[in-house]
Amino acid sequence: MSIPSIPPSRSELRRLIAPCGLYCGGCLAFAGGAIRNHARALRDLLGPSFAAYAKRLAPMSPALEGYADFSALLEYLAKGACTGCREGGCLLEGCGVRACAAAHEVDFCGQCPEFPCASPKLPKPLVERWRKNGEILHEKGPAAFLELARSRPRYP
Repeated sequence: MSIPSIPPSRSELRRLIAPCGLYCGGCLAFAGGAIRNHARALRDLLGPSFAAYAKRLAPMSPALEGYADFSALLEYLAKGACTGCREGGCLLEGCGVRACAAAHEVDFCGQCPEFPCASPKLPKPLVERWRKNGEILHEKGPAAFLELARSRPRYP
């Protein structure tokens, strides 16, 4: 007998999904996100002394020659501290979606009666993703969208 899953609360949905429909929970900068958590776990498993081992093993395993660069990237990924745009942490300067959603009293653009609007106030490369995500949010709802977002790559 399987235990039914508890649907995410509204606050959890708002924490993990930006008003524009980007899945914050999968972002490399998101505090508590999978990328940050896995990077921290790997960093901790390797420990601070692995750099010395990598240097000694590099002649036998050439891939380890790049360990210093890898370690710097791993440290960067482990620092994810963004709490999402609803908390003022949006990395996209000039994005007006959060303010627009608040003005229309909706959690997500796809819930807005004016969606899709003519001016989503997003950088051009994100407009098509915004439209697709908004359509899914509108048709299936935020909980189903979150389930879908968790099952696909964050960086297509």
